[in-house]
Amino acid sequence: MSSSKTHNPRTVMKIFQYKLITLVTVLCLMTTFSCSEYLDAPLENQILAEGTDYSQSQNMVLMLNGAYAELYGFQWETFPLISVRGDDANPAGDQEPLFGTDTYDYDRSFWIYNSTWLNMYSDIIYWNGAMEEIQKYQEAGADAARASQYIAEIQVMKGYNLLQLARLWNNILIPEGSDPNALYDVELTAFNDVMQYISDMMDQAMPNLPNVHPNQRSDIRGGVTRYTALAIKALANLEMENYQGAADATGAIIESGEFMLETDYYQLFKIPGKLNNENILEFQYSDYGAESGTSDRFPWQVYGPQAVGWQPAVPGSSGGWGFWEPTEKYVKFMLDRNDRKRLQTTVLFTPDGISDIESDPDYANLPNWVSNVTPDGDVFGNAPRYRFLSGKHYLPTTQLTPGRFNYGENKNMIAIRYAEILLVHAEALVSGASSSVMSADEAVNAVRSRANLGSLSGVTLDEVLNEKFAEFGMEWGVRFFDLVRHDRTSELNYGGRTFQEGDRFLPYPLDQQDILPQLQDASNQ
Repeated sequence: MSSSKTHNPRTVMKIFQYKLITLVTVLCLMTTFSCSEYLDAPLENQILAEGTDYSQSQNMVLMLNGAYAELYGFQWETFPLISVRGDDANPAGDQEPLFGTDTYDYDRSFWIYNSTWLNMYSDIIYWNGAMEEIQKYQEAGADAARASQYIAEIQVMKGYNLLQLARLWNNILIPEGSDPNALYDVELTAFNDVMQYISDMMDQAMPNLPNVHPNQRSDIRGGVTRYTALAIKALANLEMENYQGAADATGAIIESGEFMLETDYYQLFKIPGKLNNENILEFQYSDYGAESGTSDRFPWQVYGPQAVGWQPAVPGSSGGWGFWEPTEKYVKFMLDRNDRKRLQTTVLFTPDGISDIESDPDYANLPNWVSNVTPDGDVFGNAPRYRFLSGKHYLPTTQLTPGRFNYGENKNMIAIRYAEILLVHAEALVSGASSSVMSADEAVNAVRSRANLGSLSGVTLDEVLNEKFAEFGMEWGVRFFDLVRHDRTSELNYGGRTFQEGDRFLPYPLDQQDILPQLQDASNQ
């Protein structure tokens, strides 16, 4: 299966202008003014729809709605690029440079590098434009508090994208306006300065955000709140090794009492887990409970099984591309811990996968719950591309809306959850921070208790990172970022891989180097 989005543009403007035209279209819909001139002509360094009546303050929310649509609409290739380099995940499928990325052999001409860069930066340019438009409503007399809240929500989205961009590419661009041409003049910002920028922006946003759990928002249920900003602030401070800052931010979330761990780990990643009390940032999709018609969905088929060997419990349910699989190392790590609940949720076994594990004499007698049949009756057979599949990207076919057959349809994507806050809190404490809210032992044991594992005492950094490995397998590259942050990259030397100094960050996409001189200059240093 090849990508459905193999854009490989020679100019950064193509996708940026597409996104900005989308914003102009929204503005056009708010007026009776004809917008054909804006859609047919160049944007000419501005995205304003002349004739927009900014006194119609009820239209301001359209800017926010569009911002959420951009956040939830990220392309399929972004997640694998963020997540592929840890020892929990392997690529599968036909994208050979993604296999190279997994073994730290980076190809700067790989289309997924360029696409991910464009996906995230086009969102940021769009969000900058949306904030500019909201400010115009504010200046025209719109509800100042509501306008400030909308801007703050978008700042949090921007912070999240900047966090991921810097994790991938180290020193990055931080555009402040909606003019894509201005990128030519934006200087690169160093990694730690990016993280400080994100942390400061979250501080600026927090006073204007709802102080509730995201699922308690009455206007946009599951939307950004103060706690989303605190979570992103915590992750940014963790990355720059400001452990006290990470402990303070996570401590504020814990102390609020707004969040709790879902007892049913398996269902957390299924339909019952939508808008769960554990979820802090969640990309939302829906088929609106209808058997046909509109369906806003993530392309989960990327992670689904190939047709060969796929026996869904609901006949006719589709499989997928088989592009993503857990590692054998992760499976054995979880078996060694007797970590059944999380392993059974995270890993979908095939008969060949089970045989591969059993061929190791140390794992010759697997427990009977290791099966290629899920608790919901879906059967995962052998296929050429993989031995295992990701259970966190799987929705039981019995949970599909009747009449819907696409793999994973109606499933949400969890980006940040409370378990990560607890374990980041523990990580910060064992790295030298202090907290009066919760001890490292208490934070780790809360997560272990949900997994039916015994308590630990006097937890060490090794134990915290192992707990994060178990908890976040197949999720957002958590494992890779943990290991490189703590200079424990020897763990990444497995299965013939050799991680070397300089492998932490990807090279800038070649297409972007060709047009942005600051990237070319940095690459030549």
